[in-house]
Amino acid sequence: MSYSQFLSHVCMPHAVFLQLKTSSKSNAGSRLGHCSKVPRNVNLEKLRSGYLFPEISRHEFEHLQKNPNASLIRLGIGDTTHPIPDTITQAMAEHVRGLSTIQGYRGYGAEQGNMALRKAIAGKFYQDMGIKADEIFVSDGAQCDISRLQLLLGPNVTVAVQDPSFPAYIDSSVVVGQAGELEEETGKYRNITYMNCGPENNFFPDLSTIPRTNVIFFCSPNNPTGHAASWQQLKQLVEFAKANGSIIVYDSAYAAYIRDGSPRSIFEIPGAKEVAIEISSFSKFAGFTGVRLGWTVVPEELKYSNGFPVIKDFNRIVCTCFNGASNIAQAGGLACLSTHGYQALHNVIDYYMENAKILVDGFESLDLNVYGGKNAPYIWVHFPGSNSWNVFREILEKTNIVTVPGRGFGPAGEEYIRISAFGQREHILEASRRLKVYL
Repeated sequence: MSYSQFLSHVCMPHAVFLQLKTSSKSNAGSRLGHCSKVPRNVNLEKLRSGYLFPEISRHEFEHLQKNPNASLIRLGIGDTTHPIPDTITQAMAEHVRGLSTIQGYRGYGAEQGNMALRKAIAGKFYQDMGIKADEIFVSDGAQCDISRLQLLLGPNVTVAVQDPSFPAYIDSSVVVGQAGELEEETGKYRNITYMNCGPENNFFPDLSTIPRTNVIFFCSPNNPTGHAASWQQLKQLVEFAKANGSIIVYDSAYAAYIRDGSPRSIFEIPGAKEVAIEISSFSKFAGFTGVRLGWTVVPEELKYSNGFPVIKDFNRIVCTCFNGASNIAQAGGLACLSTHGYQALHNVIDYYMENAKILVDGFESLDLNVYGGKNAPYIWVHFPGSNSWNVFREILEKTNIVTVPGRGFGPAGEEYIRISAFGQREHILEASRRLKVYL
Protein backbone atom coordinates (compact mmCIF):
# COMPACT_ATOMS: atom_id res chain seq x y z
CA MET A 1 0.00 0.00 0.00
CA SER A 2 1.32 3.44 -0.88
CA TYR A 3 1.34 6.29 1.65
CA SER A 4 -1.32 8.15 -0.34
CA GLN A 5 -3.58 5.08 -0.18
CA PHE A 6 -2.89 4.79 3.56
CA LEU A 7 -3.91 8.43 4.07
CA SER A 8 -7.20 7.84 2.31
CA HIS A 9 -8.03 5.37 5.10
CA VAL A 10 -6.66 7.03 8.24
CA CYS A 11 -5.98 10.71 7.54
CA MET A 12 -8.28 13.25 9.11
CA PRO A 13 -9.77 15.66 6.53
CA HIS A 14 -7.43 18.53 7.35
CA ALA A 15 -5.15 18.24 4.38
CA VAL A 16 -5.02 16.85 0.86
CA PHE A 17 -2.17 14.57 -0.15
CA LEU A 18 -0.78 15.90 -3.41
CA GLN A 19 1.51 13.90 -5.62
CA LEU A 20 2.93 15.97 -8.46
CA LYS A 21 3.52 14.16 -11.72
CA THR A 22 7.04 14.64 -12.99
CA SER A 23 8.90 13.63 -16.10
CA SER A 24 12.61 13.07 -16.14
CA LYS A 25 15.47 12.30 -18.46
CA SER A 26 18.68 10.63 -17.43
CA ASN A 27 20.97 13.07 -15.61
CA ALA A 28 18.47 15.86 -16.31
CA GLY A 29 16.68 15.82 -12.98
CA SER A 30 12.92 16.29 -12.68
CA ARG A 31 10.75 19.12 -13.89
CA LEU A 32 7.17 20.17 -13.31
CA GLY A 33 4.65 19.96 -16.11
CA HIS A 34 2.50 22.90 -17.20
CA CYS A 35 2.02 25.61 -14.56
CA SER A 36 -0.70 28.27 -14.56
CA LYS A 37 0.13 31.95 -14.16
CA VAL A 38 -1.81 32.12 -10.89
CA PRO A 39 0.43 32.86 -7.88
CA ARG A 40 0.14 30.74 -4.78
CA ASN A 41 -1.64 32.27 -1.79
CA VAL A 42 1.22 33.81 0.20
CA ASN A 43 -0.50 32.97 3.48
CA LEU A 44 -0.52 29.27 2.69
CA GLU A 45 3.19 29.49 2.04
CA LYS A 46 3.60 30.56 5.69
CA LEU A 47 2.06 27.38 7.09
CA ARG A 48 4.28 24.72 8.56
CA SER A 49 5.03 21.76 6.29
CA GLY A 50 2.04 19.73 7.39
CA TYR A 51 -0.99 19.82 9.67
CA LEU A 52 -0.28 17.98 12.93
CA PHE A 53 -2.57 14.97 12.61
CA PRO A 54 -1.61 13.92 9.06
CA GLU A 55 2.00 14.12 10.31
CA ILE A 56 1.08 11.64 13.05
CA SER A 57 -0.48 9.39 10.40
CA ARG A 58 2.73 9.56 8.36
CA HIS A 59 4.82 8.38 11.32
CA GLU A 60 2.28 5.64 12.00
CA PHE A 61 2.44 4.47 8.39
CA GLU A 62 6.25 4.40 8.38
CA HIS A 63 6.26 2.43 11.65
CA LEU A 64 3.90 -0.17 10.18
CA GLN A 65 6.04 -0.44 7.06
CA LYS A 66 9.02 -1.34 9.25
CA ASN A 67 6.99 -3.47 11.65
CA PRO A 68 4.15 -5.04 9.61
CA ASN A 69 3.15 -7.39 12.43
CA ALA A 70 2.98 -4.69 15.10
CA SER A 71 -0.22 -4.64 17.18
CA LEU A 72 -0.79 -0.90 17.08
CA ILE A 73 -2.89 0.93 19.69
CA ARG A 74 -4.00 4.34 18.46
CA LEU A 75 -4.32 6.86 21.31
CA GLY A 76 -3.24 9.83 19.24
CA ILE A 77 -5.86 11.50 17.05
CA GLY A 78 -8.90 12.16 19.26
CA ASP A 79 -11.41 10.12 17.31
CA THR A 80 -14.28 8.48 19.14
CA THR A 81 -14.45 4.68 19.05
CA HIS A 82 -17.66 3.67 20.84
CA PRO A 83 -20.74 2.93 18.70
CA ILE A 84 -23.47 5.58 18.58
CA PRO A 85 -26.44 4.47 20.72
CA ASP A 86 -29.26 2.73 18.84
CA THR A 87 -31.90 5.30 19.75
CA ILE A 88 -29.90 7.93 17.85
CA THR A 89 -29.00 5.88 14.77
CA GLN A 90 -32.62 4.68 14.54
CA ALA A 91 -33.77 8.31 14.33
CA MET A 92 -31.33 8.94 11.49
CA ALA A 93 -32.36 5.71 9.73
CA GLU A 94 -36.03 6.67 9.96
CA HIS A 95 -35.24 10.06 8.48
CA VAL A 96 -33.36 8.39 5.64
CA ARG A 97 -36.27 6.06 4.93
CA GLY A 98 -38.59 9.06 4.96
CA LEU A 99 -36.58 10.66 2.17
CA SER A 100 -37.90 7.90 -0.10
CA THR A 101 -41.49 9.01 0.44
CA ILE A 102 -43.51 11.99 -0.75
CA GLN A 103 -44.41 12.89 2.81
CA GLY A 104 -40.91 12.54 4.23
CA TYR A 105 -38.76 14.00 1.48
CA ARG A 106 -36.87 17.18 2.36
CA GLY A 107 -34.48 19.15 0.20
CA TYR A 108 -32.60 22.28 1.22
CA GLY A 109 -33.18 23.37 4.78
CA ALA A 110 -32.47 26.64 6.52
CA GLU A 111 -28.78 27.52 6.36
CA GLN A 112 -28.91 28.30 10.09
CA GLY A 113 -30.26 24.85 10.91
CA ASN A 114 -33.51 23.08 11.76
CA MET A 115 -35.38 25.33 14.22
CA ALA A 116 -36.45 22.34 16.32
CA LEU A 117 -32.79 21.42 16.81
CA ARG A 118 -31.79 25.01 17.54
CA LYS A 119 -34.48 25.18 20.21
CA ALA A 120 -33.37 21.84 21.65
CA ILE A 121 -29.74 23.04 21.87
CA ALA A 122 -30.85 26.26 23.58
CA GLY A 123 -32.96 24.34 26.08
CA LYS A 124 -30.43 21.59 26.84
CA PHE A 125 -27.19 23.59 27.04
CA TYR A 126 -28.14 27.22 27.65
CA GLN A 127 -31.15 27.07 29.93
CA ASP A 128 -31.29 30.14 32.22
CA MET A 129 -28.44 31.81 30.29
CA GLY A 130 -30.70 33.89 28.07
CA ILE A 131 -29.50 32.32 24.80
CA LYS A 132 -32.25 32.21 22.17
CA ALA A 133 -32.66 29.66 19.39
CA ASP A 134 -32.25 32.43 16.80
CA GLU A 135 -28.71 33.01 18.14
CA ILE A 136 -27.69 29.39 17.46
CA PHE A 137 -26.32 28.37 14.05
CA VAL A 138 -26.19 24.63 13.36
CA SER A 139 -23.18 23.52 11.32
CA ASP A 140 -21.16 20.56 10.11
CA GLY A 141 -18.75 20.80 13.05
CA ALA A 142 -16.79 23.17 15.25
CA GLN A 143 -13.62 23.09 13.15
CA CYS A 144 -15.51 24.28 10.08
CA ASP A 145 -17.04 27.06 12.17
CA ILE A 146 -13.57 28.19 13.28
CA SER A 147 -12.75 28.88 9.64
CA ARG A 148 -16.09 30.59 9.02
CA LEU A 149 -15.45 32.84 12.01
CA GLN A 150 -12.01 33.66 10.65
CA LEU A 151 -13.64 34.65 7.36
CA LEU A 152 -16.02 36.83 9.37
CA LEU A 153 -13.19 38.49 11.31
CA GLY A 154 -10.88 39.05 8.35
CA PRO A 155 -7.12 39.56 8.06
CA ASN A 156 -6.77 42.83 9.96
CA VAL A 157 -7.62 41.70 13.49
CA THR A 158 -5.07 40.75 16.14
CA VAL A 159 -5.36 37.34 17.77
CA ALA A 160 -4.41 35.66 21.06
CA VAL A 161 -4.40 31.89 21.62
CA GLN A 162 -3.74 29.58 24.55
CA ASP A 163 -0.34 27.91 24.40
CA PRO A 164 -0.69 24.96 24.07
CA SER A 165 -3.91 24.83 22.06
CA PHE A 166 -5.74 23.06 19.26
CA PRO A 167 -3.71 23.84 16.11
CA ALA A 168 -6.69 24.95 13.98
CA TYR A 169 -6.84 28.33 15.75
CA ILE A 170 -3.31 29.21 14.67
CA ASP A 171 -3.41 27.57 11.24
CA SER A 172 -6.66 29.31 10.31
CA SER A 173 -5.17 32.62 11.50
CA VAL A 174 -2.24 32.02 9.16
CA VAL A 175 -4.50 31.17 6.22
CA VAL A 176 -6.58 34.36 6.52
CA GLY A 177 -3.51 36.57 6.92
CA GLN A 178 -3.57 37.48 10.62
CA ALA A 179 -0.42 35.69 11.76
CA GLY A 180 2.57 37.40 10.14
CA GLU A 181 5.85 35.58 9.64
CA LEU A 182 6.90 32.43 11.48
CA GLU A 183 9.86 33.04 13.79
CA GLU A 184 11.89 29.86 13.43
CA GLU A 185 13.80 30.35 16.68
CA THR A 186 10.67 30.48 18.87
CA GLY A 187 8.27 28.54 16.67
CA LYS A 188 5.76 31.38 17.02
CA TYR A 189 4.05 33.58 14.46
CA ARG A 190 5.03 37.20 14.90
CA ASN A 191 1.55 38.72 15.03
CA ILE A 192 -0.11 36.12 17.26
CA THR A 193 -0.09 36.52 21.03
CA TYR A 194 0.64 33.20 22.75
CA MET A 195 -0.90 32.97 26.24
CA ASN A 196 1.11 30.47 28.25
CA CYS A 197 -1.16 27.97 30.03
CA GLY A 198 0.82 25.41 32.02
CA PRO A 199 0.86 23.80 35.46
CA GLU A 200 2.85 26.74 36.84
CA ASN A 201 -0.18 29.05 36.36
CA ASN A 202 -2.94 26.44 36.78
CA PHE A 203 -3.35 26.31 33.00
CA PHE A 204 -4.77 29.85 32.88
CA PRO A 205 -2.87 32.84 31.46
CA ASP A 206 -1.64 35.71 33.59
CA LEU A 207 -3.87 38.28 31.93
CA SER A 208 -1.91 41.17 33.46
CA THR A 209 0.92 40.29 31.06
CA ILE A 210 -1.22 39.80 27.94
CA PRO A 211 -1.45 42.72 25.49
CA ARG A 212 -4.79 43.73 24.04
CA THR A 213 -5.90 41.80 20.98
CA ASN A 214 -9.11 41.98 18.99
CA VAL A 215 -9.83 38.26 19.32
CA ILE A 216 -9.06 35.70 22.04
CA PHE A 217 -9.37 32.00 21.21
CA PHE A 218 -10.06 30.03 24.37
CA CYS A 219 -10.92 26.34 24.74
CA SER A 220 -12.31 24.78 27.94
CA PRO A 221 -11.87 21.97 28.69
CA ASN A 222 -8.63 22.62 26.89
CA ASN A 223 -7.35 20.45 24.10
CA PRO A 224 -4.64 19.19 24.72
CA THR A 225 -4.16 19.74 28.47
CA GLY A 226 -7.61 18.61 29.60
CA HIS A 227 -7.92 21.55 32.01
CA ALA A 228 -11.39 23.03 32.59
CA ALA A 229 -11.34 26.71 33.52
CA SER A 230 -13.07 27.61 36.77
CA TRP A 231 -15.91 30.10 37.10
CA GLN A 232 -13.51 32.64 38.63
CA GLN A 233 -11.00 32.19 35.81
CA LEU A 234 -13.66 32.70 33.15
CA LYS A 235 -14.97 35.74 35.01
CA GLN A 236 -11.47 37.22 34.75
CA LEU A 237 -11.40 36.42 31.04
CA VAL A 238 -14.78 38.06 30.38
CA GLU A 239 -13.80 41.15 32.35
CA PHE A 240 -10.47 41.30 30.50
CA ALA A 241 -12.23 41.10 27.13
CA LYS A 242 -14.76 43.74 28.12
CA ALA A 243 -12.08 46.15 29.36
CA ASN A 244 -10.12 45.72 26.13
CA GLY A 245 -13.04 45.66 23.72
CA SER A 246 -12.09 42.14 22.58
CA ILE A 247 -14.17 39.23 21.32
CA ILE A 248 -13.69 35.78 22.88
CA VAL A 249 -14.11 32.78 20.57
CA TYR A 250 -14.88 30.10 23.15
CA ASP A 251 -14.59 26.44 22.17
CA SER A 252 -16.70 24.19 24.42
CA ALA A 253 -16.45 21.01 22.34
CA TYR A 254 -15.54 18.91 25.41
CA ALA A 255 -17.94 20.52 27.89
CA ALA A 256 -19.97 17.32 28.36
CA TYR A 257 -16.91 15.70 29.99
CA ILE A 258 -16.71 18.20 32.86
CA ARG A 259 -17.16 16.46 36.23
CA ASP A 260 -16.19 19.03 38.87
CA GLY A 261 -18.84 21.71 38.37
CA SER A 262 -16.67 24.00 36.24
CA PRO A 263 -18.67 26.08 33.74
CA ARG A 264 -19.73 24.26 30.61
CA SER A 265 -20.43 27.48 28.72
CA ILE A 266 -18.89 30.94 28.69
CA PHE A 267 -22.43 32.27 28.92
CA GLU A 268 -22.65 31.11 32.53
CA ILE A 269 -20.54 34.19 33.25
CA PRO A 270 -22.38 37.53 33.62
CA GLY A 271 -21.62 39.89 30.76
CA ALA A 272 -20.31 37.19 28.42
CA LYS A 273 -23.03 37.77 25.83
CA GLU A 274 -21.49 41.18 25.14
CA VAL A 275 -18.00 39.81 24.46
CA ALA A 276 -18.16 36.16 23.38
CA ILE A 277 -19.01 33.71 20.61
CA GLU A 278 -19.24 30.02 21.52
CA ILE A 279 -18.53 27.11 19.20
CA SER A 280 -19.37 23.52 20.10
CA SER A 281 -19.88 20.12 18.58
CA PHE A 282 -21.68 16.79 18.67
CA SER A 283 -18.44 15.06 17.63
CA LYS A 284 -16.92 14.14 20.96
CA PHE A 285 -19.96 13.92 23.23
CA ALA A 286 -22.15 12.06 20.73
CA GLY A 287 -19.60 10.16 18.63
CA PHE A 288 -20.46 12.27 15.57
CA THR A 289 -16.88 12.63 14.33
CA GLY A 290 -17.97 11.01 11.07
CA VAL A 291 -21.60 12.17 11.07
CA ARG A 292 -20.53 15.86 11.32
CA LEU A 293 -22.70 18.22 13.37
CA GLY A 294 -21.94 21.25 15.54
CA TRP A 295 -23.18 24.71 16.39
CA THR A 296 -22.09 28.28 17.04
CA VAL A 297 -23.76 30.79 19.35
CA VAL A 298 -23.55 34.47 18.37
CA PRO A 299 -25.49 36.61 20.89
CA GLU A 300 -27.47 39.59 19.65
CA GLU A 301 -25.72 41.74 22.27
CA LEU A 302 -22.29 41.26 20.63
CA LYS A 303 -21.44 44.26 18.48
CA TYR A 304 -18.55 45.66 16.45
CA SER A 305 -16.86 48.93 17.37
CA ASN A 306 -19.37 50.80 15.16
CA GLY A 307 -22.34 49.23 16.93
CA PHE A 308 -23.28 46.83 14.12
CA PRO A 309 -24.46 43.41 15.42
CA VAL A 310 -21.95 40.62 14.75
CA ILE A 311 -24.78 38.10 14.35
CA LYS A 312 -25.97 39.80 11.15
CA ASP A 313 -22.57 39.43 9.51
CA PHE A 314 -22.20 35.83 10.67
CA ASN A 315 -25.61 35.03 9.26
CA ARG A 316 -24.45 36.51 5.93
CA ILE A 317 -21.27 34.38 6.03
CA VAL A 318 -23.29 31.24 6.74
CA CYS A 319 -25.81 31.95 3.97
CA THR A 320 -22.99 32.64 1.50
CA CYS A 321 -20.63 29.77 2.36
CA PHE A 322 -22.88 26.99 3.63
CA ASN A 323 -26.08 25.23 2.54
CA GLY A 324 -26.84 23.96 6.01
CA ALA A 325 -25.99 20.79 7.90
CA SER A 326 -27.23 17.45 6.60
CA ASN A 327 -30.87 16.94 7.55
CA ILE A 328 -29.96 13.34 8.42
CA ALA A 329 -27.29 14.50 10.86
CA GLN A 330 -29.72 17.03 12.34
CA ALA A 331 -32.29 14.28 12.91
CA GLY A 332 -29.56 12.46 14.83
CA GLY A 333 -28.78 15.64 16.77
CA LEU A 334 -32.39 15.92 17.91
CA ALA A 335 -32.31 12.30 19.05
CA CYS A 336 -29.10 13.00 21.00
CA LEU A 337 -30.92 15.64 23.01
CA SER A 338 -33.95 13.48 23.78
CA THR A 339 -34.20 12.06 27.28
CA HIS A 340 -33.18 8.53 26.24
CA GLY A 341 -30.52 9.70 23.79
CA TYR A 342 -28.86 12.07 26.24
CA GLN A 343 -28.69 9.42 28.97
CA ALA A 344 -27.22 6.89 26.56
CA LEU A 345 -24.53 9.37 25.54
CA HIS A 346 -23.61 10.05 29.15
CA ASN A 347 -23.08 6.33 29.62
CA VAL A 348 -20.57 6.45 26.75
CA ILE A 349 -18.88 9.50 28.26
CA ASP A 350 -18.59 7.64 31.59
CA TYR A 351 -16.91 4.79 29.70
CA TYR A 352 -14.32 7.12 28.13
CA MET A 353 -13.63 8.82 31.46
CA GLU A 354 -13.00 5.44 33.09
CA ASN A 355 -10.50 4.85 30.28
CA ALA A 356 -8.88 8.17 31.19
CA LYS A 357 -8.57 7.13 34.84
CA ILE A 358 -6.85 3.88 33.82
CA LEU A 359 -4.31 5.79 31.73
CA VAL A 360 -3.73 8.45 34.40
CA ASP A 361 -3.11 5.76 37.02
CA GLY A 362 -0.70 3.99 34.66
CA PHE A 363 1.42 7.06 33.98
CA GLU A 364 1.37 8.13 37.63
CA SER A 365 2.69 4.71 38.60
CA LEU A 366 5.78 5.62 36.54
CA ASP A 367 6.34 8.70 38.76
CA LEU A 368 5.46 11.08 35.91
CA ASN A 369 3.56 14.34 36.34
CA VAL A 370 0.17 13.77 34.75
CA TYR A 371 -2.52 16.37 34.02
CA GLY A 372 -6.00 16.20 32.54
CA GLY A 373 -8.17 13.09 32.42
CA LYS A 374 -10.61 14.46 35.00
CA ASN A 375 -12.71 16.88 32.96
CA ALA A 376 -11.71 15.82 29.46
CA PRO A 377 -10.77 12.63 27.60
CA TYR A 378 -7.15 13.75 27.20
CA ILE A 379 -4.13 13.06 29.39
CA TRP A 380 -1.19 15.49 29.32
CA VAL A 381 2.05 13.88 30.50
CA HIS A 382 5.29 15.70 31.29
CA PHE A 383 8.69 14.29 30.31
CA PRO A 384 11.07 16.94 31.74
CA GLY A 385 13.97 17.95 29.53
CA SER A 386 12.77 15.82 26.60
CA ASN A 387 11.94 16.66 23.01
CA SER A 388 8.28 15.75 22.62
CA TRP A 389 8.71 14.33 19.11
CA ASN A 390 11.49 12.10 20.43
CA VAL A 391 9.24 10.89 23.25
CA PHE A 392 6.46 10.25 20.73
CA ARG A 393 8.83 8.18 18.56
CA GLU A 394 10.26 6.26 21.54
CA ILE A 395 6.80 5.30 22.79
CA LEU A 396 5.77 4.25 19.29
CA GLU A 397 8.90 2.16 18.75
CA LYS A 398 8.95 0.52 22.18
CA THR A 399 5.25 -0.01 22.83
CA ASN A 400 3.47 0.28 19.45
CA ILE A 401 1.26 3.00 20.95
CA VAL A 402 0.45 6.13 18.95
CA THR A 403 0.32 9.34 21.00
CA VAL A 404 0.69 13.02 20.00
CA PRO A 405 3.81 15.11 20.69
CA GLY A 406 2.93 18.17 22.74
CA ARG A 407 5.03 20.43 20.53
CA GLY A 408 2.38 20.01 17.86
CA PHE A 409 0.03 22.09 19.99
CA GLY A 410 2.43 25.02 20.34
CA PRO A 411 5.82 25.91 21.83
CA ALA A 412 4.54 25.44 25.40
CA GLY A 413 3.73 21.82 24.57
CA GLU A 414 7.41 20.87 24.40
CA GLU A 415 8.35 18.11 26.88
CA TYR A 416 4.75 16.81 26.90
CA ILE A 417 2.73 14.20 25.06
CA ARG A 418 -1.06 13.96 24.74
CA ILE A 419 -2.83 10.64 25.09
CA SER A 420 -6.46 10.13 24.09
CA ALA A 421 -8.85 8.09 26.21
CA PHE A 422 -10.98 7.26 23.19
CA GLY A 423 -10.62 3.52 22.71
CA GLN A 424 -12.01 0.10 23.53
CA ARG A 425 -11.39 -0.95 27.15
CA GLU A 426 -9.19 -3.92 26.25
CA HIS A 427 -6.92 -1.62 24.22
CA ILE A 428 -6.70 0.89 27.06
CA LEU A 429 -5.77 -1.82 29.56
CA GLU A 430 -3.19 -3.27 27.17
CA ALA A 431 -1.73 0.20 26.54
CA SER A 432 -1.39 0.76 30.28
CA ARG A 433 0.35 -2.61 30.66
CA ARG A 434 2.81 -1.89 27.83
CA LEU A 435 3.65 1.55 29.18
CA LYS A 436 4.46 0.13 32.61
CA VAL A 437 6.69 -2.55 31.09
CA TYR A 438 8.62 -0.52 28.51
CA LEU A 439 8.92 2.99 29.94
